[in-house]
Amino acid sequence: MNNPFFSFTIKAFVVLGSAFIIHITVLNVLAYPLFNDRIIASYIANLFLIIAVFGMLYLLKRKYKSQLGFLFLVGSALKFTVFFIFFYPFYKLDNDISRLEFAAFFIPYIIGLFLETISLSKWLNNME
Repeated sequence: MNNPFFSFTIKAFVVLGSAFIIHITVLNVLAYPLFNDRIIASYIANLFLIIAVFGMLYLLKRKYKSQLGFLFLVGSALKFTVFFIFFYPFYKLDNDISRLEFAAFFIPYIIGLFLETISLSKWLNNME
């Protein structure tokens, strides 16, 4: 039995884990601080949020089939809310959001968004 939620969860751990290792490696090669800018919290938060949104959609797939796209957008709004509540104030302490701070949150966000979109698209196409 192929459970899309379980498959997505494994894929999310592998993809974001790999992205984190690559991200840290690039920072190391460029001689930037490795664990500044809440990078670990960012990857963990994004991982948790994409799994939670996908899980929510998976649970609601039958009851709200025609509203799944809207619910996906609600999930995206949730991710931005998390950013503005937990990350933005920290990044704005010096009144400047550096490229490293921006990358620390938005690299895992964008990778997670692509993974989530592709996985949901495949899953929804197989549902019909």
